[in-house]
Amino acid sequence: MSVKSWGEVALHTLLVFLLFSAIFPLTFSAANQPRNPKKRNPLASDSSSAVFQVEGNVYPLGHYTVSLNIGYPPKLYDFDIDSGSDLTWVQCDAPCKGCTKPPDQLYKPNNNLVQCDEELCAGIHVSKERQCSAPSDQCNYEVEYADQGSSLGVLVRDHITLRYTNGSVVRPRIAFGCGYDQKYSGPNSAPSTAGVLGLGRGSASFLSQLHALGLIRNFVGHCLSVQGGGFLFFGDDLIPSSGVVWIPMLASSLEKHYSIGPAKLLFDGKDTSVKDLELIFDSGSSYTYLNSKAYQAVVDRVTNDLKRQKLERATDDPSLPICWKGTKPFKSLSDVKSYFKPLAFSFQKAKNSQLQLPPESYLIVTVGTFLRL
Repeated sequence: MSVKSWGEVALHTLLVFLLFSAIFPLTFSAANQPRNPKKRNPLASDSSSAVFQVEGNVYPLGHYTVSLNIGYPPKLYDFDIDSGSDLTWVQCDAPCKGCTKPPDQLYKPNNNLVQCDEELCAGIHVSKERQCSAPSDQCNYEVEYADQGSSLGVLVRDHITLRYTNGSVVRPRIAFGCGYDQKYSGPNSAPSTAGVLGLGRGSASFLSQLHALGLIRNFVGHCLSVQGGGFLFFGDDLIPSSGVVWIPMLASSLEKHYSIGPAKLLFDGKDTSVKDLELIFDSGSSYTYLNSKAYQAVVDRVTNDLKRQKLERATDDPSLPICWKGTKPFKSLSDVKSYFKPLAFSFQKAKNSQLQLPPESYLIVTVGTFLRL
């Protein structure tokens, strides 16, 4: 599990595909359940896709957020987008400890607790054992992220406003966390968002619940602009019909994460001898993390290549042990590209094709990148 600001692990897509030299769209799906028309909810429209505006940028914010209306009458809350975790939660007036929002912007529960004996409650716990003295007890949760940031609270169920691309609106009841005790332990200031939107593969994720209700087909994507902002969509209406590359997803031991491979590491389009890499996609992480062998291969090649450039090692920031600076500050990605060669992953089972939805789990790469389950 991870999310930018509340915790960081796994991999940031901008650095993974430097070959594309710009921010590109990503699509994640949360459950590998097959399509089943019989499960379609009668409330769903003929167009089963919904689009939400995304705010944020790579720099200086370093994260992207989306706002969702919760409750009835609806109230707007902003969330970090995180494909690396399942649980969606919002800061909760219960009362709240460690919250970053003022009381009037906190979620207020209203006799809508999820009970401990519900299957959804089991979905948010690592262990199958739920500590319930009685089946009707409330479903408590605790989620901890890679930097030891955490949220403690109780699971509730409330209306979420979902507007389809054809203009129709549904308000299904979705379960999410009501976080009344947040902890943050990072070098930067506490996050400004109201909570985390969990888009992982587990049964409790936002996408999985919508799919289980028959309201959407299990696609989710967030497309990011190089100028900042973008959009988040649920459903498959916006998947391009051509110009795509399919990459099979792995049946990983990390069953709630999006994992692809095998992949080879390329530097300046050339093989580095690092291969058979298994990669995890995590929209909530700012950085790309490599194992020691791949990391050292990248460092060695970048260092050797920069010997011909007018750059020098920067040592003033202890959090970045390997860093370079030029005679003038870098002002854009274009400035960086003139000094640094592209780093890329070559997926050994990628297939160029027209869009034909396959039975297996796939990642699609085009001018953007798409994942399908």
